[in-house]
Amino acid sequence: MAPSTPSTTSTDFQDQRGTDDWRVLGRGASAWFAARSHSDAALLSRAVGELCGGADTAAPDLDVRSTGVQVRLGADAGVTAAHADLASAISDAARRLGLEPRPGALQELGLVVDTQQPEDVTAFWESALGYVRDGQDALADPLRRHPALRLQQMDTPRPLRNRLHLDSVAAQPVAAGTVDRLASAGADAAHHGYYATVADAEGNEVDLLPLPADADRWDAPDTDDWRLVFSAVAVYPTDTLEQATRLVTVAAEIADRAGLPLLLDVCDPGPAGHRASGATETVVVLDTGKDRWEMDEGYLPLCQRVQREARSLGLTAAPDRARFVQVGIDAADVPATRAFWQAVLGYDADPRSGVTDIIDPRRLGPVLFFQPLDPEETERRSQRNRLHLDLAVPHDVADATVRTALHAGGTVLRDDSPTRWTLADPEGNEIDILAGAAREQDRV
Repeated sequence: MAPSTPSTTSTDFQDQRGTDDWRVLGRGASAWFAARSHSDAALLSRAVGELCGGADTAAPDLDVRSTGVQVRLGADAGVTAAHADLASAISDAARRLGLEPRPGALQELGLVVDTQQPEDVTAFWESALGYVRDGQDALADPLRRHPALRLQQMDTPRPLRNRLHLDSVAAQPVAAGTVDRLASAGADAAHHGYYATVADAEGNEVDLLPLPADADRWDAPDTDDWRLVFSAVAVYPTDTLEQATRLVTVAAEIADRAGLPLLLDVCDPGPAGHRASGATETVVVLDTGKDRWEMDEGYLPLCQRVQREARSLGLTAAPDRARFVQVGIDAADVPATRAFWQAVLGYDADPRSGVTDIIDPRRLGPVLFFQPLDPEETERRSQRNRLHLDLAVPHDVADATVRTALHAGGTVLRDDSPTRWTLADPEGNEIDILAGAAREQDRV
């Protein structure tokens, strides 16, 4: 496949024949194909690998689940005319495999930080999240699994604590080293034993964990490749997309036999994934999903079997690259606030008693959780957060998403329809809802 000039708008891509299953939500184009099992979804990943053999462009991102597979093209540098041809061929392969396209299910959740000190704040979050620079005012997860972060100018100071914060859970040496590095650079750090709360120059907070030695490890054989970062996660760099999809296929079969869901992600990190030799890599991330390894004892033997198979394929894990990121929201009325976010994101409520998490049913977006806020903190509750979320959705479902948010108790703060809306939840926490083209414009 010869490289060509990236498209400048989502319309350019979607005007091409054969792209009806696909939507541009930013720099790349995505499709979701529903499947009946991990193995059925993995069949499409193998077909994508075969279609991309010898291509000059970066390999697609693949997110294989028990319920389907998401394919993303051009996520590193933008879609091209060649990507449109590849998208059509992937859709044809999905149809032959009996997988149903569901473009309306696609979405991307991102983070936005309002700041008066963009360089200092950018450097802080680059270190705190293990992200890489993505242009002048944005950061991205190098493996594109966690929400991107964009910075924008803030005119008036907002000195009180946000009602939103992040948790960044990494391999223990990485977490502990990050806390020490940020504290040495002057960041405020409050230690709480298992974790530390660290704030950037303007008070935006992240909880970094785990800090105790070996808190990220299973005490069992054949688990050295895995790290317990709220999820059990194993990361395997590979040399080729074909090698990566072979591991995905094997892991999918193991998960199906165990009857347990497993997240199987494939990414070409582009420049962020270049080895010291200059060669690129394709990375496979295997992930049980938050807390599932604790909730079902079947995950331990599943993960042991996957590790043995990965090593039999000649793969070496990169445990320090395991990471989990989630978003916490403080609310005086947790049920009402949680209901809003569950509705607007189309998430499921965690059924466990006392757990406030809401979860993407396809396990593609970040987990959100909710913590009680003292109703007497009236100033903090009335101050606009410096951190908010943005949600990119297909252009043909944007209006419906806004209506859902309003029905769930949201308020429109700004209406730039048909491309973007700023809404607030019942307690004033904001979300930008962006039609696909609007997210793309933010990246220009």
